[in-house]
Amino acid sequence: MTVPSVLVGKVVLVTGASSGIGEATARRLAASGHRVMLGARRTDRIAALAEDIRGNGGEAHHRELDVTSRDSVQAFVDAVQDRYGRIDVLVNNAGVMPLSPLAALRIDEWNRMIDVNVRGVLHGIAAVLPVMRAQGSGHIVNIASVSGHRVDPTAAVYSATKFAVRALSEGLRQESRDLRVTVISPGLTRSELAEGISDTAVREATKDMLKIAMPADAIGAAIDYAISQPFEVDVSEIVVRPTAQG
Repeated sequence: MTVPSVLVGKVVLVTGASSGIGEATARRLAASGHRVMLGARRTDRIAALAEDIRGNGGEAHHRELDVTSRDSVQAFVDAVQDRYGRIDVLVNNAGVMPLSPLAALRIDEWNRMIDVNVRGVLHGIAAVLPVMRAQGSGHIVNIASVSGHRVDPTAAVYSATKFAVRALSEGLRQESRDLRVTVISPGLTRSELAEGISDTAVREATKDMLKIAMPADAIGAAIDYAISQPFEVDVSEIVVRPTAQG
């Protein structure tokens, strides 16, 4: 089995790369010498990001991606396979967080979280797993949350999706001997997630909490660390919080 060397740069797919953790991760990994493929629905943003990365000496390409569509995810993975002939790392980052009390019955928002945060992760795994199995190596990084370790008011459904991400990751890890699986659980992080909260009171409370949020690059650094370890070392889970977060 030939294990790809980090010295020549790994081929890394990043979903939800148009802002926040996804954008910061793409920048960090490209700066570390990896070849990044950016996926998101907002193609104008990922196009500008890819151009900026290339302008700074990195290698980056982009493609429109909707993780709720299995066909879209498969096309994204196929495009990377066609370009590079391999896939070393998938960062399953795309996610939404429209928090609200369960009594508000925002069922469409619940379904959206399930579609993006759970089905989106599964679609990514389903698309890259055959490739990684065939090449005898690979690394899947799933972005969970500290909300996947605890449940707070207004976050029941969001937490449920992130608990699911951790469960899926652990199951995949136990089933795997030739690929690595890492869960990254961020605490309060600067991103656009709060903008997707339609409940005004919850949105404002969340923005207030985000005053202590850490920069998104803290998560990019954690991912960079995990994927840079020797093949025989699997960093299974990392929790990263702002020092001030309780």
